[in-house]
Amino acid sequence: MRADRLVSLVLLLRRRGRLTADTLARELQVSTRTVLRDIEALSAAGVPVYAERGRHGGFELLPGFRTELTGLNHDEALALLAAGPGRGEQVFGLGPALASAMRKVVDALPESHRSTASDAARRFLVEPETDLLSRRPVTDEVPGTTMIEVRRAVLAGHKLRIRYAPTGRPPQWRTVDPIGLVTVRDRVYLLATRSGADRTYRLSRVLAAEELPEAAERPNRVDLDRIWRERSARFLSDGHLTVLVRVDPARREDLLDTAVAVRAEEPDPDGRLRLELTFQDSRHAEWALWQLGTDAEALTPQSLRTALRDRAAALAACYADPS
Repeated sequence: MRADRLVSLVLLLRRRGRLTADTLARELQVSTRTVLRDIEALSAAGVPVYAERGRHGGFELLPGFRTELTGLNHDEALALLAAGPGRGEQVFGLGPALASAMRKVVDALPESHRSTASDAARRFLVEPETDLLSRRPVTDEVPGTTMIEVRRAVLAGHKLRIRYAPTGRPPQWRTVDPIGLVTVRDRVYLLATRSGADRTYRLSRVLAAEELPEAAERPNRVDLDRIWRERSARFLSDGHLTVLVRVDPARREDLLDTAVAVRAEEPDPDGRLRLELTFQDSRHAEWALWQLGTDAEALTPQSLRTALRDRAAALAACYADPS
């Protein structure tokens, strides 16, 4: 909305001083022409913004001008500043809105606390792009237009038409009743019903979306946490393989990165960890445990132990000394 953009423009100038039209356009994700029109609108409304021409010119507020935004204490502002810059800012397509909110948070602080909170927030890093093993997270890419349509339908309570591409099958159009959005490990899921049946759609597989004017058939109140737990339990029990594993604690994360889910975990007397894991099928479990060599041992099922033993025997025979 234009009103929000005008506020963001004023806050940018208050916080960073003189800025060029090009810089403001990049920050606000609009064209330079739109910025110039907004500057004119602010001047007409009595906001003391003026232009400084020349090589180092730009737009600036008169000294001493201040917007009044109150209601946040120091720790509340610090919490928002620390959490905001993480990769989660793009979740549900709300990154630009978050950037605008952060500017308002900083401006809401008293002058004496503003620099202190900003400096403190730089001491916190939330969800960096790589972990200690230099592994980059796998993040689903969802087109902004798709996310906006889905989000609008969820919030408005309207039916949603999506073109969905299930794994291994051609994409098809379908009309669903959206219930809510859930993000798990940088993957976003749409919880919905279709003809009264529960459906869960991974948004990265939604190729197109269209909010419809018809009201969605769904309850007025919803417990997303309960619905997600129930659907997760059904998913894990549907055709998946449960495996009991002993693993070296140093390789725990490597194993969890390949499993579908962890059902239980407890220490073993010998210092290893005993994990109950879910895999897609026996081939998936065999591949995952083979990567860890002797750092992991499958205890059950016996069929998996046999498959790993036969594979190890075949490899040993391949490299046996010809003499």
